[in-house]
Amino acid sequence: MSAQSVLRTPHSALLGASLPRPDALGKVTGAARYPGDLIRAGMLHIKVIFSGRPHARILSIDTSAALAMPGVVTVLTAADVPFNAFGLIDADQPVLCGDVVRFEGDKVALLIAESAEVAEAAAKMVKVVYEDLPAILDTEAALHDSPGRVHADLPNLMMHVPIHRGDVDAAFAEADVIVEEDFSTVWQEHAYLQPEAGISYVDEQGRLVVETAGQWLHEDRRQIAAMLKLPEEQVVIRYATIGGAFGGREDLSVQHVLGLAAWTLHQRGDRRTVSLVWERHESIIGHHKRHPYRIHAKWAAKKDGTIVAAQTRLLADGGAYASTSVEVLKAATLFASGTYRIENVKSDGYVVYTNHVPSGAFRGFGAPQAQFAAEVMVTKLAHALKIDPVELRRRNLYREGDYEPTRNVLPKGVSALPVFERCVEEMGRWGDGEKGSRGERGQGRIDVTQLGLRTTHLKRGIGIAAGIKNLGYSFGFPEQATATVELFGAVNVESANVRVGVAEVGQGTHLAMRQIAAYELGLPLAAVKMITDDSSEAPNAGSASASRLTLMAGRAVQDAARAALARWRDEERPARATFQYRPPATTRLDPTTGEGTPNYAYGYAAQAVEVAVDTLTGQVEVLKIISVHDVGKAINKQQVEAQIEGALAQAVGYALLENFQVRNGKVMTPYFSNYLLPTVLDMPTDVRPIIMELADPLGPSGARGMAEMPMVPFAAAVSSAIHDAVGVWITDQPFTPERVLKAMRRK
Repeated sequence: MSAQSVLRTPHSALLGASLPRPDALGKVTGAARYPGDLIRAGMLHIKVIFSGRPHARILSIDTSAALAMPGVVTVLTAADVPFNAFGLIDADQPVLCGDVVRFEGDKVALLIAESAEVAEAAAKMVKVVYEDLPAILDTEAALHDSPGRVHADLPNLMMHVPIHRGDVDAAFAEADVIVEEDFSTVWQEHAYLQPEAGISYVDEQGRLVVETAGQWLHEDRRQIAAMLKLPEEQVVIRYATIGGAFGGREDLSVQHVLGLAAWTLHQRGDRRTVSLVWERHESIIGHHKRHPYRIHAKWAAKKDGTIVAAQTRLLADGGAYASTSVEVLKAATLFASGTYRIENVKSDGYVVYTNHVPSGAFRGFGAPQAQFAAEVMVTKLAHALKIDPVELRRRNLYREGDYEPTRNVLPKGVSALPVFERCVEEMGRWGDGEKGSRGERGQGRIDVTQLGLRTTHLKRGIGIAAGIKNLGYSFGFPEQATATVELFGAVNVESANVRVGVAEVGQGTHLAMRQIAAYELGLPLAAVKMITDDSSEAPNAGSASASRLTLMAGRAVQDAARAALARWRDEERPARATFQYRPPATTRLDPTTGEGTPNYAYGYAAQAVEVAVDTLTGQVEVLKIISVHDVGKAINKQQVEAQIEGALAQAVGYALLENFQVRNGKVMTPYFSNYLLPTVLDMPTDVRPIIMELADPLGPSGARGMAEMPMVPFAAAVSSAIHDAVGVWITDQPFTPERVLKAMRRK
């Protein structure tokens, strides 16, 4: 379908239509302008000077040699920052460190020069003298403030989240089967295609303008304004084309650096535009990662398959600064018992400061780590009970009206069981004998020559897992999304502007919002103009995160469109309506029991995978994937399928390949040459994204978010498939060949 035919699609066919992306042509031809493409001749260039060490006191910074070099404009240090702190939730991270550095990616100074080459050379002339301090790198030691504190005025324990329901000790005493296991997960790099970049300047109105890539226009604006002690209206954030985010652009990385440089120069009478482009290794040490977790789980069940108790201890490495660690921890602790109705739950989550790279938001937001453990525990219980893992899940999955571990009734739209049943149904199409593990080892159940394999040292196994993930902001955060719709025409509505501040990070949100608006207004797509990428032009609809934009921003657009139409019918010309959508309120959790209303909506997923394990090398290859998702209503089916397939590529990397290595506080894998990412050759040719549409009562036309869901159950499904194939459990992620071989030899 051509771009022109897309724009002419009748409005009645818009909702659910697989319309191609309007921005696709520009991206494949190179016409789209990413932040790095904004840089032009005559702009100044910023070079960030990183600490390069995990923990040290700054004794002195000598910039004289750098300032003496021709082409150097200035060097900024902590003394040049009006308010030297920022953070998405807690402002605990300095913009530029003036006394202590706490991880190797801490920024110590900014060098601004007239060319990138001069900036690179001059940065090496800035001399920083450090006194190294003991590095706190082990999470267990950090929990007890040993060998010291990352922040002198704060304990290393950032937060403890207890979620306790029932009496686990009594349940364990009466159980027929108890299983216990330890798990660990590692950092994951977001690895977006476009590293951090951008430009900044002061416009003719005296406003600081930062043009870059991010996930939340208005939050970037808030933090930069606070740092510079400016009114928020004096800061304008504009997003260029964004080459991926996945949570990695929620925190400030270069946005505030650009703003600080441009505003400081402006104050000194220099109005030149400043620019910055990070190399890949700078990006990898300079922005946050997925949290590593250590998890200990103990689960119990009755002979009839009723899961009666789940006890979990989770310990997360938050790194040097808070980022979103406390929120990720809350989600992980909540999901430690998976998507199951369990009367007795005791989950205790802890997150600590260390001198590692900060951990923060990453697709799934704590749910993949927690449910890796939870889903493996369910399969282990099934084996111990000699019950099919499919059947055990079927007996225990959430139903409508069930209570979650916080003693709150689940929000309406509980589709865990129908989603799982659809996954089992799709597995049945794999053929006889392939419907799932029944506690047996695979041992090459089919002729391996069917796979083009020549020897029987390749064993095949199947695993299945279910998943749950919250949609939107949680735990009492004041969730909202605001949109404005403007209608124009003579007698009938002929065109519309939709103003909604949502980041298009590759997920297709702008097209989905446009489809919703055109459908509601009875207009062809071409008649709807989207205004989304400028904080001074589009109202705050929140972050492109938490799988929230389709539900939240989509609902705001839908309701604003309906309100604008009502005003049009009342003879308002042109008609304009702004609507702020607020979902049902959530609450903070009780600090002792964890009781509360954590979320207003959930998404549900189920996955089955088939793997081949090479018993000589330990190599694991994913052969087939079924990924089933309840999306409520697919606004654009093609985009939903693409979201599933893209997330599965990330999930394959997280489960098998992406072994982010850190030694003595230094990242050992700062390049894509030594941090392995999945390629097309690592993906199976048989990937089945299955979309179910069981309407969510809150979403526009019943739609609910789903972008994070494919990450959630995948690692557990692969772990179970490996066990099915070769009879060993791999509970340390990623499942590298070395770990698989070690487990087989140990057995």
